[in-house]
This record gives sequence, C-alpha cells and structure tokens, in this order.
Amino acid sequence: MSGEITTTSLWVFGYGSLVWKPGFQPGQTATGFVKGFARRFWQGNETHRGVPGRPGRVATIVEEREAITHGVALELKGEEALEYLNNREMTLGGYIQTITTFVPVDESFKPFPVLVFVATAQSKHWLGPACASSIAKQVVNSSGPSGHNVEYVIKLAHWLRKTFPEYWDDHLYSIESHILDEVKQQDLDLTTLLGTDQPEELVPVAARRQAPTSLPARQTSYSSTCKQNCYKCVRL
Repeated sequence: MSGEITTTSLWVFGYGSLVWKPGFQPGQTATGFVKGFARRFWQGNETHRGVPGRPGRVATIVEEREAITHGVALELKGEEALEYLNNREMTLGGYIQTITTFVPVDESFKPFPVLVFVATAQSKHWLGPACASSIAKQVVNSSGPSGHNVEYVIKLAHWLRKTFPEYWDDHLYSIESHILDEVKQQDLDLTTLLGTDQPEELVPVAARRQAPTSLPARQTSYSSTCKQNCYKCVRL
C-alpha cells in the first residue's frame, strides 16, 4: 500500500488471477484478507483456462464461518475498469457480485468495504467440490485462450506464498503439490505450461512441504446467501 489509503471510491477484492494478472490499471492497492470466506477451486471455466466441453478449474470463495482468505484490494478508477471486470467475471466467468469487508494487513488502516466476485452452485459453470488429486488432474489437462490452467494455479500459489509467507492455504497448496506430481507423471514441460523460462522461481521446494501440524483443521461446510446484485458504478 502506498501513501494514504482512500476508500471513498469502489474497490474490488482479488483472490485468484486478479492478484497477479488484474488486466486493468488499478489506483491504490492493499494486501489483506476477508473473513468468513474460504478459497476453493470449485468453479469451472471455458473461456479463459478451458474450452467448451473441457473446462478448467478456477478459484471462487465460499462462505465458511471461521475461514479467512488472503488477497489484494484494488481501487477501480473510472467505469472502464468495472465494465471490464463485469464482462470478465460475470458475463464470461459465471460469477455474481457481493460486498464484504476487507481487512488490510497494515493495521494503521481501518477495514473497508470491497466488491467481490463469487461463484455459487447456481452458476452454469459450477463444478463443485472434488479431491485435490482430481482437481489437479483436471487442471493439468486444461488450457484456454488466456493460457494453461497450470499457470493460473501455480502463479496464484507463488503470489500467496511470497506475499503471506506465514499463511498456509491447505486447499490451494495441496492442489499445487498434486499438480507438480501430475506434471511429472505425464512427463510434461513445466516451463511451457507456466509460460516462463524460470519455473523454479514459481515452484520452490517449499511448495511440496506439508502443512504445519500446529494449524487447526478447517471445516468444509458450504452455504450461499449472496445476493445477485450488479454494480455499474458504485461510490462507497
């Protein structure tokens, strides 16, 4: 976060590819988290990380009372950014909008409301829960116009690990580990999948470590009470 944060404009919370590939120029940015939501790879995608009939797996956040999801808040400047996100996330992605509270990691700043795009079981692209190994296999075998599905997961995990080194996302990191195993089993070129010449920077040895035993287990219940609103240009 740079300078003094201004929360009178509309901000969006990114927890998936928005953290490393927003696709628009944000104003201010802030790292932090939202409470009561867990990141899950339960949404299908046929427009960016998959194709019709062969969807990739992308992240959504689902309601879970004790959970927190780390990510980044991005200030939207002008209507163009919101229109871009509405098309990317809602028209093409099958997400809906809701408002929640974002907590910056910089405790000198107060929590503030953010727009967040979420997918529910009512989405036409909804795939729902699956074990980490099954999700990983689908990811490894999926690719779309925006790139390979492996890139989506690995770069998200890399960003989270680099930005919040003390935080462990068991769901994401378990899928990442299974992806690396599946890539090895299929004898695939990780460099090609990631679109980078230095994949070792994105998948360090630490990516394969087990979750700390001191972390409490999370519940996996899911319910949805998100209201389907659409914000064209909101001033909070």
